[in-house]
Amino acid sequence: MNEEITNKLGPLAALVGCWEGDQGIDVSRVHSKVKETRYREKVTFEALGPVRNGPQELYGLRYSMTAWRLGENDAFHEELGYWLWDAANEQVLRCFMVPRGVLINAGGDAYVESKRLHLSAEVGSETYGILSNKYLDESYKTMKYILDVVIHDNGRFSYKETTQLWIPVNEALFNHTDENTLVKV
Repeated sequence: MNEEITNKLGPLAALVGCWEGDQGIDVSRVHSKVKETRYREKVTFEALGPVRNGPQELYGLRYSMTAWRLGENDAFHEELGYWLWDAANEQVLRCFMVPRGVLINAGGDAYVESKRLHLSAEVGSETYGILSNKYLDESYKTMKYILDVVIHDNGRFSYKETTQLWIPVNEALFNHTDENTLVKV
């Protein structure tokens, strides 16, 4: 990897590479019942940059993630997107899409030396927001997304994410959560 790009990735520099973890716990609603699913996942981060928006200069990671239920060969979740570092504004962004027709642009404050990242997005926000397809907007509307990441010094990182869903049939909010610890391979 180009050392000049690495030096400009801020807190994201430690994530470059391929990561795997098999300690995942997914808590979701399946057919109106809360279900806990154990999973494994693989995430690949590739450095990129600079990306220029006028005077704004971003460096970041192109990423892909795939998750499988333990003991199964077919993936149950995938993501494609970018993690971006805006050094001038001390912001980390995660822009990604899920092939169910959901797009999330989450962000939060961070520093070059940050080992803990907190990102969020809310439906209706013009900066860090969420878009869904028509069906999901009417049946399982994503209202809020929260991600907490810890970058460990021993070649590991862990995360916990909460996707808050509005389920009109129950007139209730449900917190779909995922968490895992991944190891660099």
